[in-house]
Amino acid sequence: MPGPPSLHAAAAMALTVAMFIAFARGTIKPEIISLVTIAIIALGLYFYPLAGTAPTSGLELAFAGFGHPALITICALMIMGRGLVVTGALEPATLFLSRIWKINAKFGMLVSLMLAMGMSMMINDTPVLVLLLPVFVQLAERGAMPASQTLIPLNAAVLIGGMATTIGTSTNLLVVSIAEDLGMEPMRVFDFTHIVALAALVAIPYLWLVMPRLLPDNGVAAMRTHRRFAATLRIDNDNELIGLSPRDLADRLPEGFAFEGSQDRPISANARLPVSGTHRALDEVMRMFKARVAPAWVVERIRTAASRQGADVVVVEMAVTADSRLVGLTIPTSGVAGQYGVAVLGVHQLQKGENTGRHEYSELTLRVGDVLLVMGSLVEIEEFANTERLLLLKGAQEVPRRSKAVLAAAIMLGAVLSASIGLWPIAVSALGGAIAMFVTGCVKFDRVGRALSAKVIVLVAASIAIGRIILESGAAEWLGLLLSAGLQHLPAAAVLACVMLFVTLLTNFASNAAAATVGTPIAMNIAVTLGLPLEPLVLAVLFGCNLCYATPIAYQTNMLIMEEGQYTFADYLRTGVPLVLLMATTLSILLVFFYGM
Repeated sequence: MPGPPSLHAAAAMALTVAMFIAFARGTIKPEIISLVTIAIIALGLYFYPLAGTAPTSGLELAFAGFGHPALITICALMIMGRGLVVTGALEPATLFLSRIWKINAKFGMLVSLMLAMGMSMMINDTPVLVLLLPVFVQLAERGAMPASQTLIPLNAAVLIGGMATTIGTSTNLLVVSIAEDLGMEPMRVFDFTHIVALAALVAIPYLWLVMPRLLPDNGVAAMRTHRRFAATLRIDNDNELIGLSPRDLADRLPEGFAFEGSQDRPISANARLPVSGTHRALDEVMRMFKARVAPAWVVERIRTAASRQGADVVVVEMAVTADSRLVGLTIPTSGVAGQYGVAVLGVHQLQKGENTGRHEYSELTLRVGDVLLVMGSLVEIEEFANTERLLLLKGAQEVPRRSKAVLAAAIMLGAVLSASIGLWPIAVSALGGAIAMFVTGCVKFDRVGRALSAKVIVLVAASIAIGRIILESGAAEWLGLLLSAGLQHLPAAAVLACVMLFVTLLTNFASNAAAATVGTPIAMNIAVTLGLPLEPLVLAVLFGCNLCYATPIAYQTNMLIMEEGQYTFADYLRTGVPLVLLMATTLSILLVFFYGM
């Protein structure tokens, strides 16, 4: 048995446990816990430095996470994801998957999980999730399963697929490389794919049917009020809808949209059709049918003004107050388009008259409490609101800059492919992609704050600091020695399971790289000491490094979904611990079976 751990190792383990308990209780904000953890490491190592190091070395260790490639990668990927969203580049993929989800939500979820697993077998986990994350956020906003109930299962599917090949993750390559350096025969790309595939068959029912039920509907879409606006759909003289009737289009209409009045009257050129729908539904119909809900001259004027000012075109919801001049007027008689350069796209009436929905929204008399859906540049909208005594109800939503959609998609694809084939590290390709998004105007520099999350940034920095102190204090090595001493009298199957769980513990509280670096030599030493074959023990380490579902700090993809899903530390624990136990048990049994142990 090894002797007691050093003071620094014991303190590192105690701090890790304390941080874990604080996260799990959820009474203190994660960012506060993260900052306190970093401060304790910094002050502790300054006054009680590690052997052979200067006090300032401790400060460098504690704060190194803020400049770590992992954090830079996550921030750059968030920026590129923002570029895909604001340019509308993901709309084709979102529409395709939304059709599958409309067939059946359960079927859509299963197809999504299988797609994620398949992609991550040959492409690094992080780029796969970056591509899928904004798509599933938009799917949730379109009425599919809430993002908070899909992103953790989707992330788990990506991680399971990533462990199936030697090139699935950088951690897999690290484990295999260390094992080869220590004398084991080289592993080929698909040597253990069949084992992971069988384990995935056991895990998929849990990801598909159980895990979403364990997650709350706490996404942004669940809290959003979907008002229906009366509007006028304008059809140009060359539109494909000419000659069809609203009834002919019933199966193609998105949820939350309806034609008002006669459903059988054919649509004519230059028609003005009374319709109603949510903001998203109106936007989708305009895109699908190449129609408008505002006069062409107003839209062109808005875009020209925004381009001249270097500003975005935004859409906001504004309520009519009792002091507003607009009370008692209609939109045309108010003259707002000519006076302010904004377009009122639709009207939601708080008190509906008996004729509402049977005539154009432009004929509706505005009342106190009515909500206007207004498009324009932010300067004009603010002037409109201040002058006409209107109350802003929700933050400005940018109109997608679709002219840059192909460019944004090409930048993202280039970053993903270059990282996947090993041309550059993911940190370099992601940073290059983020810079390209800025240079080309896909993402505006003053909008970066909307893409980044302060909570995720400090959480990543804290996890990196914890991982380094666990490794450099000798805590990981001491735990490995303790494990080796305790496995001498156990059967082979139990040895495999214990090694895998030990590495899983390290990877969920330190890092994948630390777990691989510490776990691989320990596993090979245990195999030689106990007379066991090397390959299954090394695979136990490789699989354990990928069982990083139980905490948000375990892997960078866990961090990426945290903000979008509005997850807490407890959400990862509640769903991840059962999956870790399920996968560890299944993989251990399969290793014993295939290697005849």
